[in-house]
Amino acid sequence: MTGAAVSVPAVRTAARLDTQLRKQARAAAFRALGWGLLTFLGTIVAVLVIWWGVLALFNVSPMIAKGPVDVWNYLFTVPAAADNLAIVVGNLSTTLGHAVIGFVAGLVAALVGASLFQLSKGIENALMPMAMLLRSVPLVAMAPVIILVFGRDVTTVAVIGGIVVLFPALVNIAFGLKSTSPQQNDLVEVYGGGALTKLRKIAMPSSLPSFFAAVRISVPGAITGALLAEWLAVGGGVGGTMSAYISQAKYSALWASIVAVTVAAIVLYNVIQIIEDVVLARMGMSPRSGI
Repeated sequence: MTGAAVSVPAVRTAARLDTQLRKQARAAAFRALGWGLLTFLGTIVAVLVIWWGVLALFNVSPMIAKGPVDVWNYLFTVPAAADNLAIVVGNLSTTLGHAVIGFVAGLVAALVGASLFQLSKGIENALMPMAMLLRSVPLVAMAPVIILVFGRDVTTVAVIGGIVVLFPALVNIAFGLKSTSPQQNDLVEVYGGGALTKLRKIAMPSSLPSFFAAVRISVPGAITGALLAEWLAVGGGVGGTMSAYISQAKYSALWASIVAVTVAAIVLYNVIQIIEDVVLARMGMSPRSGI
């Protein structure tokens, strides 16, 4: 009877503590969401101010340089605005589709590579110098070889975009997987777990901040890789039409395309950052702690 009488208040205290912790986690998530949205709005305002300020400071000819108002009119107010917007959106959709291919290819390769590095120090010592050497070669210089080997199709998009995404993501994820404490690994070993168990149970959950950092970095990189692949190999999209716009002096279309790609990159980057902040706040981790 005494044990039962003592356990009831203890259970109630534990339940109240659990409820309080859940409320704190939700509050932290909402704060992270609010700060993320505020950062996003601040980024948009800063980009517009810098854009307008640079054109005004250097007094670039309005025939070539287009400001925010010019791009807005080109897309929404001139008589041909509907057609202009449809063309820009269509090209942007193609580029984002190519970016998704490169993003997935590069991030999957980075995850596999970082996991292998965590499981085997020998694999890391053998492959990391090759990865750094490949990273030091400009992608423009490798592009003719890539096109010669893989042709001018989606495979080349995946290779070029994957190379752009792979190395920053690999470094970040590998860093995150190595951030576990020795005590956590010792605990797994005491219960009979091996290297794969330590990777799955300890290293991967602990690497979430670095993983999100890798994803944030990879999104603009994937878009850059898609533009490069379109310009050099497959054509189409924003990257494939820029040269034509320049040669035909269609500067309004050129600036509208650049703005569309930039806005897409900023939106995707900030959406991922908001998701990261909310998830890590709910888990009690410090946001943006990756390198």
